[in-house]
Amino acid sequence: MTDPGPASGGIARVRSAMQALHSWRRLRFTMPGLLFVAGALAIGFAAINTGNNLLYLLLGAMLGATAVSGWISEQTIRNVEIVRRVPRGVPVGQEARLHYLVRNRKRKMPVLGLELRETGLPGVAFIAELGPGEVTETDAVNTFVQRGVYPLRTLTLSTTFPFGFFRKERDMRIEGELVIWPRSDRPVPPPRPGAGRRSAAGSIAARGQGPRGEFRGLRDYRSGDDARDIHWRSTARRGEPVVREYDPDASDTLWICLDVATDPGESAEEAVEIAASLAARASAGGRRHGLAAGDIVVPPASGRAQFERVLEALARVDFSRDASPPAPPVDRASCVLVGTARVPGDWTDVRLAEGVRRVES
Repeated sequence: MTDPGPASGGIARVRSAMQALHSWRRLRFTMPGLLFVAGALAIGFAAINTGNNLLYLLLGAMLGATAVSGWISEQTIRNVEIVRRVPRGVPVGQEARLHYLVRNRKRKMPVLGLELRETGLPGVAFIAELGPGEVTETDAVNTFVQRGVYPLRTLTLSTTFPFGFFRKERDMRIEGELVIWPRSDRPVPPPRPGAGRRSAAGSIAARGQGPRGEFRGLRDYRSGDDARDIHWRSTARRGEPVVREYDPDASDTLWICLDVATDPGESAEEAVEIAASLAARASAGGRRHGLAAGDIVVPPASGRAQFERVLEALARVDFSRDASPPAPPVDRASCVLVGTARVPGDWTDVRLAEGVRRVES
């Protein structure tokens, strides 16, 4: 075993000091607390000037209540273990529910009136009571209006129990992130015929079934199936319609190319939403689709998981004038370009953010 040496020990001490700093308690006055302290000072001043024993007794009771309040609130935020669970991704405008698993590690004291709040987020999770050694679950709900990746670093535990005079807070360092996906429900025109698929597949695509790949097997007939796919021998044997099922054609791949070489702003965000909506349309139709956005490339696939991978990538896209121009890994004739301005080149299907208009060269 290698000796970590004094340098590593020093780093460990610095980290320990930083953790202690982050977990430092804070005490904030509430409005009732300010009034209570002001009253205690007034009573103390009057007791000193008059020598009235009743006032001294009242002052002692108020100071004792303050000490009890501080001790109980400290016990509430101590020895609490918390695990945060974050959803994989949440679309813009929908509720983002942060889930917390809370364990009271104290042997005798309960947790009372505990609030959990992420730094920088308005949502608050609340626990009214949690007995010694017990575990409970609670949620904090937030809504976001901007897609992106929101870092989660510090969770603040706070309580005003028992008298509401003070709010005692403690920070817990819990690293994580919350990914907010862009909108994917914009009404966008379908890709132009031939984009990402063989020209011979046009008639099949018009019926919404996509071009056919290899034969997969037989299955029961469903409403909307092509009558030409009926397997008559199996149908006669079973007495119910049976159809042939095919895998999607691997050549039926839609590449969505997002031009990120522009300034951030409203138009850029609209372009992201157009790209997400094109991916949603492809996913709903069972079509293979991929994404190229600057240095981010999502290889083509189909299904819900692929759609979520595209949304995840779009949530992380950054716009910059210095970014590289769109460079898809396939022929541009097989792509749909999405951007805020017309890009020179042999693009055959272009979507511009302003008005979601379509330009064909």
